[in-house]
Amino acid sequence: MRKSWLIGVGVVLVTAAGTGVWMTQRGPLAAGSAQAAIAPNAAASAPLDFRANEVVSPQLARLSQAIEFSGPLVAPNTAVLRAKASGTLLALDVVEGARVRAGQLLGRIDMADLGSRIAERDANLESARATVLQAERSHASNERLAAQNFISGTALDNSRATLDTARAALSAAQASLATTRVAQRDASLVAPIAGIVARRHVLPGEKVAVEQQMLTLVDLAQLELAGSVGTHEVARLSPGMAVQVRVEGVAQPITGQVARIAPAAEAGTRSIGVTVALANRDERLRAGQYALARVELPDEQQRLVVPLAAVGSTSGQSHVWLIDQGVLARRAITLGRRDEAGGRVEVLNGLATDAQVLAARFDNLREGAPARVMAPAPLAAAGSAAGAAASAAVLR
Repeated sequence: MRKSWLIGVGVVLVTAAGTGVWMTQRGPLAAGSAQAAIAPNAAASAPLDFRANEVVSPQLARLSQAIEFSGPLVAPNTAVLRAKASGTLLALDVVEGARVRAGQLLGRIDMADLGSRIAERDANLESARATVLQAERSHASNERLAAQNFISGTALDNSRATLDTARAALSAAQASLATTRVAQRDASLVAPIAGIVARRHVLPGEKVAVEQQMLTLVDLAQLELAGSVGTHEVARLSPGMAVQVRVEGVAQPITGQVARIAPAAEAGTRSIGVTVALANRDERLRAGQYALARVELPDEQQRLVVPLAAVGSTSGQSHVWLIDQGVLARRAITLGRRDEAGGRVEVLNGLATDAQVLAARFDNLREGAPARVMAPAPLAAAGSAAGAAASAAVLR
């Protein structure tokens, strides 16, 4: 019996020791599990910190709008020199790119029979003059004879008709000679305007016909941008408005003005032609260059605006995130005029002027989550921290 009791006591002691060791090992693990369960709740309740530059307040500002349109530059003062007579082109004294003056002789057309025609018609003119002189003398003599009743009245009338016929023939000869001399002038190619030779259409030695194109002359002192705008925008434009024009290949914009607006839309489109005049006295620009015109339309009222980056959209509804009484809130807003260049947009309703709006879009925001704006670090503290960092760097 004593041996059995001792064995029982030993089993109890061993069991108690095992239980103590198990409890000792499980205690810290259980505590760690409890902390792990509490940590997410603590993290969820911690406020989100936003820097001062990440939060903005709506501002009152004027949002100017702009109308943009593009097109090629054209030279309105362009002339095409044409042949006024047929013949062989003897000479063309200018090349493409040459500068010419108004009235300058540029070439000549050979008209082999022109000289003989001029001589013939000049002789006809002299003959007509002699005929008129003879008819005048005869008529004067007949008038004296009629006064003395030596000839009848009918003979005097015939004399007067002969004189009138001779005078008419003289006028015809003079007109014929003048026409031939005009053709002689047309054989010379004369520049109609001052400018630059843009293109030569013929070469010396070619046979040319009347009204055939010979040269194209361009005056670059004044250029125009020919563009078009939509019918919904043209009402806001008027002649004389200032226009900023950016031309390809030119770094700085050029100031022009609206010269003309077409009275009707182009067929088959909903656009109306707009012409912008550009002064080009130094001739830096060339006809045919592509240009973009921008007309600034000033705003007449103050508008409540926020950054475009602050605006999001869900199911077609625009919204912003803001900090309202220490928590995040998503607020639906109605947008108005946009300023793409300045990165701003008008808010028609849904925001107050003192709202704290997140200036950018953040991921995983939850409505009702605590949030706060961190105060900017004082300059003195920042300077001390920088000095300490510099000292530490020197000691190292």
